[in-house]
Amino acid sequence: MKKLVNFTSCLNVLKKADFAFANDNEIYRTGIIGQFNLTFELAWKALQEVLRTHGVGQAETGSPREILQLAYKHGFVDDSAVWLLMLKKRNQSTHIYDEDEIDEMLLLIRDSFIPAFIGLEKTLRIKLDEAGEDWM
Repeated sequence: MKKLVNFTSCLNVLKKADFAFANDNEIYRTGIIGQFNLTFELAWKALQEVLRTHGVGQAETGSPREILQLAYKHGFVDDSAVWLLMLKKRNQSTHIYDEDEIDEMLLLIRDSFIPAFIGLEKTLRIKLDEAGEDWM
């Protein structure tokens, strides 16, 4: 499944981010936030695809918020608050100019969002195995 492969590849790049280096490097900080945005975009699209594979008809169309709500309802994500915060922060990230807000965003990415992405990746692989689908 191409969408899961793309999400996994993007997540692997984000997991390699050096958050200590980001403290002193503006362009690197911006890069981490950009990689987070891309990872989020690929995550919800992979989630939508796997929901469809499991016969969740409501997942045929929908905004990221609607797909996340369906995923929570059907047990694909277990912490809807983190995912909705992730959506909110992704939407706000193009308009972050304050250094304190950027610092907060980087901490959220490191401490909350990357672990949520890792959990989703594992869940999507399991769900595809359950459906008899090859994810590679």
